[in-house]
Amino acid sequence: MKQSILVLMLFVAFGMQAQEKEDATMVAEVMKEAKTQVNDSTKSSTKRVKIDGVAAVVGDFVILESDVDKTFLDLQQQGASLEGFTRCKLLGKLMEDKLYAHQAIQDSIEVSPGEIRDRVNQSIEYFSQQTGGMAELLKFYAMEDEAALRKRLTEITKINILTQRMQSKVVRDVEITPEEVRQFFEKIPVDQRPVIGVELEVSQIIIEPEPSKEAVDKVIQKLKDIKAEVEGGSSFGTKAILYSKDRASGRQGGLMPINKRMSLAKEFKDVAFSLQQGEISDPFKTEFGWHIVMVDKVRGQERDVRHILLIPEVTADRLEEARKEIDTLRQRIVSKELTFEEAARSFSDDKETRNNGGKLINPATFDTHFELTKMDPEQYSQIEPLKGDEISIPLIDETRTGQKRFKLLKVTNRYDEHVADYSKDYIKIKSLALKEKQLKEVEKWITQKIKDTYINVNKGNRDCEFQNNWLKK
Repeated sequence: MKQSILVLMLFVAFGMQAQEKEDATMVAEVMKEAKTQVNDSTKSSTKRVKIDGVAAVVGDFVILESDVDKTFLDLQQQGASLEGFTRCKLLGKLMEDKLYAHQAIQDSIEVSPGEIRDRVNQSIEYFSQQTGGMAELLKFYAMEDEAALRKRLTEITKINILTQRMQSKVVRDVEITPEEVRQFFEKIPVDQRPVIGVELEVSQIIIEPEPSKEAVDKVIQKLKDIKAEVEGGSSFGTKAILYSKDRASGRQGGLMPINKRMSLAKEFKDVAFSLQQGEISDPFKTEFGWHIVMVDKVRGQERDVRHILLIPEVTADRLEEARKEIDTLRQRIVSKELTFEEAARSFSDDKETRNNGGKLINPATFDTHFELTKMDPEQYSQIEPLKGDEISIPLIDETRTGQKRFKLLKVTNRYDEHVADYSKDYIKIKSLALKEKQLKEVEKWITQKIKDTYINVNKGNRDCEFQNNWLKK
């Protein structure tokens, strides 16, 4: 279900993106062709040719009338509800995207061709899987060939990245004080305060099987060999596609745009930011396995790196040893020899939770509460059967890199559905307050940039009641 929703969103984004500045050239070419057709016609000196009109111009970007039409068509094809969607609203959204992208270029926000290319490759691979192959994908969007599709996706992807980075920059420095959070909460009428659903606090213990020294040495030597081959002229990206166990970046030739604010393994971040452009690291270890990293491009505080992750093979015997270890640990907890929290602190292999007695952190809210109705389906299926202080049986867990390990789960606290309380739900209220403040900052930014940017809305769209002051009234 998650994938279906994701691909729908991606397809909608595909339809909702207008072409870039090159569209102005296309319009000129269409007009030239139309003029030629009129001049060459011997049938009628007054022959008219319908051409694609310009809906609006934002800075250096042109939005065609056909871009808005395509948006409606795509939404209809996907069976999406068009209630509340008007042509004016969709045009306003396209103009807002272009304003972000235009300002990103003015602010020298860069997007590397390699990053765009890798994202396009990933998108085409994913879209093709969802639609049943390239032929069906081309048919769905009425593209004549893969080259045309790639060109279109390249334009869209560049705009998307520029827009995202500009939006992040606008709200990057927005912070909120406890007093602002309190004022935000007190402004909400009592009968309109949000209801917080049933929530759980969950703890876990992870036991990972240890690979043999021989398996580790084999991986290190393989990475050293790859490094030597790349330094001898081979492509790092190709090697990453062939060998890397990091599924997400491996498909993109190991590419990872990073900055120092990102949540990365400390060892990875230390190595990546110690290298010069073009330099390749020696093999090093993180909790995910063994890596080598190459710096593709340095962009101020950001850089594009490529990495290859290899994971030492764990034999069936080692996996069985880990299962017996966690089973014994469970028996000790059940027999009251030690508490779940004590066992997590002393024996768990999960660095992120063991010092907190095994308590999981909700990645969406950064607190320890998980709303039952919003919990990951797999996690929910593992937690739902547990009653009271019951501890789960040893469960096989698989990391994003495919490593198998064992875990125990326990529900440590349950909170019934309730109206939001300032003290109990402070973190959630703070998140809502911060979002409101960020939205206000975005509104201020858009208002100012509209004043500073060349914008022209064609006569046929000037009757629209836009959310933003595109008409500069």
